[in-house]
Amino acid sequence: MTIKRIVSFLPSATELIYELDSEEFLFGVTHECKYPKEAQTIPQVINSVIDSEKLSSNEINTQTCQLLTEGKEIFVLNEKNLKEANPDLIITQKTCEVCAAFTSQVDKAIQILQKKPTIYSMDPHTMEEILTSVNEIGDILDKTKRSKEIRLELEKRINHVKEFLNQEKTRILAIEWIEPFFTAGHWIPEMIEFAGGTNMISKKGEHSRKMNIEEVIESDPEIIILMPCGFDTKRTIKEYNKVLKNNSVWNNLRAVKNKKIYAVDANSFFSKPSIRTITGLEILAKIIHPERFENLSVPKDSFSNVIEPTEA
Repeated sequence: MTIKRIVSFLPSATELIYELDSEEFLFGVTHECKYPKEAQTIPQVINSVIDSEKLSSNEINTQTCQLLTEGKEIFVLNEKNLKEANPDLIITQKTCEVCAAFTSQVDKAIQILQKKPTIYSMDPHTMEEILTSVNEIGDILDKTKRSKEIRLELEKRINHVKEFLNQEKTRILAIEWIEPFFTAGHWIPEMIEFAGGTNMISKKGEHSRKMNIEEVIESDPEIIILMPCGFDTKRTIKEYNKVLKNNSVWNNLRAVKNKKIYAVDANSFFSKPSIRTITGLEILAKIIHPERFENLSVPKDSFSNVIEPTEA
């Protein structure tokens, strides 16, 4: 089947479509598809009922849990834009129903559309699965050669980080949500290991989950990296100052006492299973081994020390 019209229910897929030089076939995206900036001009077929820009971590969590408990949708379809997009292919995901459009939106889309599209579901939980999705979508879009080039370049960057590391490991705790605490799961533990750290609490490929302060204390991390899902560095620091800065239990942690607390741009480089997670790996390398990776270039404002702010 020749693909001429694509709808992306997933920001990481949208990014990849542009990287594969197939954006001319993209006719629908989600409200979260903001990279590259050209994607913001594509009609949106998915929107969120939660206005996360105006809510705190705790308020977002409370509203999300309430919607899920009541069996209500977090995301809604724009039926008009979907029908006008008239896709041959819908790219979606199964990784997390809170982070992006999920199965119910796909089912509704199939019911709405007269011409039934092909459905491709990305479900990566590891770095290797993220790389594999590059090849798979490349094959679907008849961009096999380009997808192989992209993957090769990404693998070179990964190996560049891994080859500079010795056997010394730093205890790292990545936190995906601040209030309440959530572990950073899926591909994050593997990224930390690749960057020369020992990942604490969460495990490679596992879903993120709620955790308590006792687990954080017991893990005794040397470095804590805050990466709230969907937040950038500035938003994370703001949330930290509101929730944790004056918490006496938190301030007794070794990493806090040693001023080894970092915020990263999770929305761009960590929260999504996109090819930009490789940039996230490079950011982790600079945080964990700053001297060794002093000359490694990463985007401006991609991370900062929360206690002693520094410019990346």
